[in-house]
Amino acid sequence: MGARRCSGCLSCLIIPLALWSIIVNILLYFPNGQTSYASSHKLTNYVWYFEGICFSGIMMLIVAAALLILERNTPYKCCQSENCSKKYMSLLSIIFSVLGIAFSGYCLVISALGLVQGPYCRTLNGWEYVFEDTTGSFLSDPSTWSQCLEPAHVVEWNIILFSILITLSGLQVIISLIKVIIELSKILCTTYSVIIQPGII
Repeated sequence: MGARRCSGCLSCLIIPLALWSIIVNILLYFPNGQTSYASSHKLTNYVWYFEGICFSGIMMLIVAAALLILERNTPYKCCQSENCSKKYMSLLSIIFSVLGIAFSGYCLVISALGLVQGPYCRTLNGWEYVFEDTTGSFLSDPSTWSQCLEPAHVVEWNIILFSILITLSGLQVIISLIKVIIELSKILCTTYSVIIQPGII
């Protein structure tokens, strides 16, 4: 019962993480609250991968909903015995948890790439990725951030929001991985077994 409650809490925790991912990703489209840069496509290309909105957001909400349904105490007879049904439900939970790892992992990777690449901004030479060839070293050198003249403070904006996305999606990966371990332990370390009822064959 304790393991089941813990597993359910983990699934519930995915929901606020997914909602925050959607919000943070949306904020990336509006540096300093301005909409003109999104409408003119003057944003870093990695925001158009919708990593926080679709993958770490909507898709993870679907994963969380599926996991919560599978964890309900209502018995679901999917095969000839209760033990077989429990094993089947654990396998489904593992599948959805692995999907969760894939979705949140995608957001984690894309956000990290966006963070390292730096923002698309206007410099003295025009609009460009001024930090693209620095391999992320600009992150620890704030004196170089003034090269971006427009949007104002876009470097700080991108660093903060991409870092938050990395944290949120990283937590989702960890939670999904723990879910996989819990469900595998249920299958391998408990009494789940396929029992053929007498007279069925």
